[in-house]
Amino acid sequence: MNGGASLGLRTSGSYGSLQQSNGLLGSPAPSPPLAVRKPAKLSLGGGGGPGRGGERLLFARIYMFASRRQRMLLLLLVAVVVLLCFHFSSLVNQVAAPGTETMLGISDHVLSFVNPGWTSSFSGNGLNTTSLTGKQSDISNEKVQGPLWTFPPAIALEHPPCENFSFSPPPVDRKRTGPRPCPVCYLPVEQALALMPRAPTASPILQSLNYLSEDHLVLKESGSGSLFGGYPSLEQRDMSYDIKDSMTVHCGFVRGKIPCLNTGFDADEADLYEMRKCRGTVVASAIFGNYDIMQQPENISEFSKDTVCFFMFLDEETEAAIKNTTTVDNMKRIGLWRVVVVHNLPYSDARRNGKVPKLLLHRLFPNVRYSLWIDGKLKLVKDPYQLLERFLWRKNVSFAISRHYRRFDVFEEAEANKAGGKYDNASIDNQIEFYKREGLTHYSSAKLPITSDVPEGCVIIRENIPITNLFTCLWFNEVDRFTSRDQISFSTVRDKIRSRVNWTADMFLDCERRDFVVQAYHRELMEQRLAALRSQPPPVVRAQQPRKMLPDNAAKEPVRASATKKSTGKRSRKSSSKRLHRTKATNGKETVRL
Repeated sequence: MNGGASLGLRTSGSYGSLQQSNGLLGSPAPSPPLAVRKPAKLSLGGGGGPGRGGERLLFARIYMFASRRQRMLLLLLVAVVVLLCFHFSSLVNQVAAPGTETMLGISDHVLSFVNPGWTSSFSGNGLNTTSLTGKQSDISNEKVQGPLWTFPPAIALEHPPCENFSFSPPPVDRKRTGPRPCPVCYLPVEQALALMPRAPTASPILQSLNYLSEDHLVLKESGSGSLFGGYPSLEQRDMSYDIKDSMTVHCGFVRGKIPCLNTGFDADEADLYEMRKCRGTVVASAIFGNYDIMQQPENISEFSKDTVCFFMFLDEETEAAIKNTTTVDNMKRIGLWRVVVVHNLPYSDARRNGKVPKLLLHRLFPNVRYSLWIDGKLKLVKDPYQLLERFLWRKNVSFAISRHYRRFDVFEEAEANKAGGKYDNASIDNQIEFYKREGLTHYSSAKLPITSDVPEGCVIIRENIPITNLFTCLWFNEVDRFTSRDQISFSTVRDKIRSRVNWTADMFLDCERRDFVVQAYHRELMEQRLAALRSQPPPVVRAQQPRKMLPDNAAKEPVRASATKKSTGKRSRKSSSKRLHRTKATNGKETVRL
């Protein structure tokens, strides 16, 4: 490099020289002649001279031509500039130090979890560089933006988390006799991130899961599901439980290669791009048929706002209703939610359409490692990373769902659904009879450590690995074939998979679920309550007659007179009785003591 000679070439010293390094590679190359240094243009003395001659001549000229007052002002200006430079350098050091410490607190696997393109290299006790490895594809995660100081520092945990926490049932409340939340021990977000597993959970037996797609579908059996599900036959249903190293199963979106692209449950290309950009963790919900009121998450850390995707799926009816009351920005966001409007819905039943994002999130977000589903009527009030640590990482499980707060038996759940008019009674009976022929029995303690056969399926926390993806695919196929009441089919799919591989869905208490989500009423019930309140007649307020105002003297004098009369009467009776008593005691003669 020729420009290096003009800067002065070091021929010896502790860092070596260019000639020495070239000598290691072969014959030393002749060094170029040194360029003659030109006189500085800013020097007022022309040549400048060696050392500080130019600077001395500059100060001499300033001292000669400037007055004393101008010299003092110049010195004061120089002092101010030096002070500002010193203050600025101290601020830079204060900002840079926490940033380096924060970056050192986050390990490489957390960085790669948030954005696979980020890697960090360490040397000694300091951070050398943070770079992007490889070329980012068009669907790379661009959601995580901003400075690296947004990463919370990792904290070394000396003791197991929440080791002194003891579970206690919900507190007694006479006003609330129904299900209530119970205390749950969560870690701070930075401690939860420190416990994130470095590698995905191992999937037992199943390592590769593929999804069936067909262009021309023909209905071969009655009651075999829908066109969206691919009409799987009973034989194909049985084969899907024969778990192998590599499998191909029905899992919705059968009519195309890419979900949501001319497959039913379609979305715009811009929405698909955003969905495939999402990596790491996604929180998803849906409202169809304008059935619920959108709830905004609360108590979400800034780190989660930057690194977690929040997606809300709507149909056109719900979108039209929301636009009348809420403004959607140019990024298609309402609060934290990124809104996706779904077209060409596969079912006429809004609740059944909601099962698509609920159970098939791994197909909608193929690059996501963790997913958290919450029903549209729920409000999330805890940070997603806290929930992942509490219900997955701490227990070393890959799928978590809350159990029903009251019912544990599928047969009881079916009867409750019929009593509540949740679905056609004949269809529920048909599904239960089919499961009974396959061996469904009542829940008993013989199933322990499984604690329930009935989930409260409004929240699902999962890691997207092949075995959990298979479970939700087969669970969706049951919902597609039978009724949309997924609580009835949950235990059948779980037990079939559990009988073949060492895996099961973890079920936590419903009161724990109620601690991190707040349940609201459905829109219909809310409107009914509001209408009932409006229809009630307003309470009748009886008008009180104004009291007659009397002067102070007129009000006080009668009271005094009556009190005087009353007290006078009492004294006369007492005094007369005393005189009578004394007269009797002295034979009719009163004795007066002086």
